[in-house]
Amino acid sequence: MSSEPTVTISALDLAALLCSRVCHDVISPVGAIVNGLEVLEDEDAADMREVALDLIAKSARQASARLQFTRIAFGAAGSSRAMLDLGDAEQVVRGMMEDQRTKIEWLLPRELLAKNRVKLLLNMMLLTVMTIPRGGTIQVSPVGTGAEMGFAIASTGVSARIPQSVLPLLACETPESGLDAHAVQPFYAGMLARDCGLVLGFAQDGETVTLSATAG
Repeated sequence: MSSEPTVTISALDLAALLCSRVCHDVISPVGAIVNGLEVLEDEDAADMREVALDLIAKSARQASARLQFTRIAFGAAGSSRAMLDLGDAEQVVRGMMEDQRTKIEWLLPRELLAKNRVKLLLNMMLLTVMTIPRGGTIQVSPVGTGAEMGFAIASTGVSARIPQSVLPLLACETPESGLDAHAVQPFYAGMLARDCGLVLGFAQDGETVTLSATAG
């Protein structure tokens, strides 16, 4: 993939699109919480009280996990030179993505890395989930060590595939219809990779897709 962006976007437009993406990620569980509260307030639905409480609790945990993840993946997370803990990254990844269908094998050491490198890792995880629509195993491994560490994320599952639609976005090529809240995430991942001096690449071997971020 090209290391030079083919299109630019204003800071205001990028901020607006990322905010829209965050809202998109949390609106579903928040809406479910509201629905559960409405059931609790309905005197004619007393028999649904336990179901409503379970829905509220589950949705609240989901909303919290998504907000914790997006706070690091898209947020400022301290100053421009801030360092972030890979252990914290693991925690928010597991909270956001690990469930009965998807298992995480985290092989990264617990150490501090530059903020944008950790943000890139989380954005790579979002792209990796797209490769296994039916769930599977995601193995997160280091490429190199220390401050210049890159990443290799291998996802294995039935019907694993490389999401072809994101490849031009990773190279900062925008679709004819322009960027939207869905397309901005892979576009932003490409921006982060270039800032870190890394190149993103997909490879597939059978039912395993690997997304890597390595030195160009």
